[in-house]
Amino acid sequence: IGLLLLAALGAGFAWWQASANQIGFTTVKAGEGPSPGDTDVAIIKYVGRLDNGKIFDQQPVAPFPIDRVIPGFGQALKRTQKGGQYKIVIPPKLGYGDVPQGDPQAPGGPQIPANSTLNFEIEVLEIMPFQQFVQMQQMMQQMQGGQGAPPPGAGGPPPQ
Repeated sequence: IGLLLLAALGAGFAWWQASANQIGFTTVKAGEGPSPGDTDVAIIKYVGRLDNGKIFDQQPVAPFPIDRVIPGFGQALKRTQKGGQYKIVIPPKLGYGDVPQGDPQAPGGPQIPANSTLNFEIEVLEIMPFQQFVQMQQMMQQMQGGQGAPPPGAGGPPPQ
């Protein structure tokens, strides 16, 4: 009986360790095409919530280089496809762990307390290679550079 109890405790501990290191991943709406790899960028729309339902972040459009995000988010993004919608649960060990995120001096403390489970609802808008994303950003910056305010004296009232 002692050996059975010890084996059961060992199996329970192994299951607990495995579940603490695994993300929850649910497909709400399937996407199409390839999933992103480590050197890709996923452009997504998302809402991030704590277990208590409090929103800690949300963006209508945000680029995420797969290899530059917290481990759980990278793992999840590599399972997505363009046009898909997903629910993701990231345990603390694959998120920020015991390091709180946000301004500790802000009212209410950090936005994400230490050892928080992170819950995301995401929609994948686009997937592209990192280099293509960088080139696209550079083109957009160049286009915006020519659309600033007109130089002094170019239209409008004369200077006084």
